[in-house]
Amino acid sequence: MAGDSGTLTVIAVKSAPPGKHFDGGGLFLHVMPNGARYWRLKYRYAGKEKLLAFGAFPEVSLAEARQRRETARAELRNGKDPSAEKRATTLAIRDAAANSFEVVAREWFEKQKGKLDAVTIAKATAVLENWAFPWIGHRPIKDITPRELLEDVLRRVEKTGKLETTHRLKQRCGQVFRYAIATGRAERDPTADLRGALATHKTRSHAAITDPKKIGELLRAIDGYQGSFATRCALQLTPLVFVRPGELRRAEWSEIDLDAEQWSIPAEKMKMDAPHIVPLSRQAVAILRELQPLTGTGERVKYVFPGLHNKQRPMCENTVNLALRRMGYSGSEMVAHGFRSMASTLLNEQGWPPDVIERQLAHAERNEVRRAYNRAKHLAERRKMMQAWSDYLDGLRRGATVVPLKRAAR
Repeated sequence: MAGDSGTLTVIAVKSAPPGKHFDGGGLFLHVMPNGARYWRLKYRYAGKEKLLAFGAFPEVSLAEARQRRETARAELRNGKDPSAEKRATTLAIRDAAANSFEVVAREWFEKQKGKLDAVTIAKATAVLENWAFPWIGHRPIKDITPRELLEDVLRRVEKTGKLETTHRLKQRCGQVFRYAIATGRAERDPTADLRGALATHKTRSHAAITDPKKIGELLRAIDGYQGSFATRCALQLTPLVFVRPGELRRAEWSEIDLDAEQWSIPAEKMKMDAPHIVPLSRQAVAILRELQPLTGTGERVKYVFPGLHNKQRPMCENTVNLALRRMGYSGSEMVAHGFRSMASTLLNEQGWPPDVIERQLAHAERNEVRRAYNRAKHLAERRKMMQAWSDYLDGLRRGATVVPLKRAAR
């Protein structure tokens, strides 16, 4: 049964006693005293005798062991060391697993803790777990192509009609790929090649009050809000800065320079992944100075609008909307996001340059050169606009005659 020229059978392999049992070509079955059976290949490379492990029987069958022997012998004929080739393959597999899309994505999520709130991270994780990980989660992130991402991931969601989810998924994937590039595990972001490849989703219309007289009534109702002081401040500040609700509730004192009258929002908090500057009017600074003794002092100060029960988390995402409901405004009349539509509508009607308005709204600029140019060019005019806007709202609050903002600002 043992001998270099001998040939094993399946029955012989199963019944072989402890010892080495050869099958030819250097392949042998090593049966241990406890009955475990391991395939080994004895060969010589560079004048040295070496052993190569093929796995255990029955996980590796006799036929598979023979196939692996032939593969190893072919490598030897090509001047390669089968053991070195096996190690390289094993390391490549481990490297691929350690740098798979899912592994990198989850690492990126960990890095966002403390930057993004728990709700945002949970939503981002869920969209990748549901729509990306099942198809590309195991793939080495550096090997994922634009076509693969489009056909295997994004088109699946698009076909369900969930167009907003499709675009959000593409955005999150792009963040993961850019993190992989920054950490040396990918060379490019395939989402950059997919611009225009997805169906455009219709922008949801947010309920907003745009009639000047009704705006004045709303502002007076906000001033008379009977809820918590911090919530009233959030309500008062929202129309003055018209940022997205999530950006307001996650505002941190470290981002706000009251002396410079400026709020600098980091890229990771912005929908478009670009840093954003919000010039603060005198009225906005006054609100924040009044709020600062309540939420801006102490050893663990962080959020401008902290949670009611946990000061280390931002206020609930529905706080402003719930306050509007308490004031008697239904969801079809006014929502927190509607303050952006209010500002956009009236600022455009009264003559402010669209580029200035769009930049302050932090809407995406498709042309990267133009985007960088506009960031620098429009800041001074945005400061002027934001102060004029606050002054205009003060007039509406008092019930004064409406004055065109552009003329009033000059």
